[in-house]
Amino acid sequence: MSGEITFDDFLRVDMRVGRIVEVEEFPEARNPAWKLRVDFGEELGVKRSSAQITNYTRDELLGRLVVGVVNFPPRQIGPVRSEVLVLGAVADDHPVLLLEPDEGSQPGDRIA
Repeated sequence: MSGEITFDDFLRVDMRVGRIVEVEEFPEARNPAWKLRVDFGEELGVKRSSAQITNYTRDELLGRLVVGVVNFPPRQIGPVRSEVLVLGAVADDHPVLLLEPDEGSQPGDRIA
């Protein structure tokens, strides 16, 4: 577990609901990954990401609601400029499991 943070630190992390609108293969990745385009609504638009979530098929991902951190600086991952971090639960005994908002959530909704 990491050290404690303040509530103000938490408020600086901008987490939003997004909808995956495109899933592409990423053969250049060191570890198996998908290239994603995620729609975060009118204010933020569509952002790119690389995600090591190949335990999900393209069909399982396309149209799915996810939670993403949208205020990290972009990161170059091989030929992909990743603009958002899609969040999931990670443990040694299972693959990444995406955090998924309930239906009724809309792209762009803030996570609080």
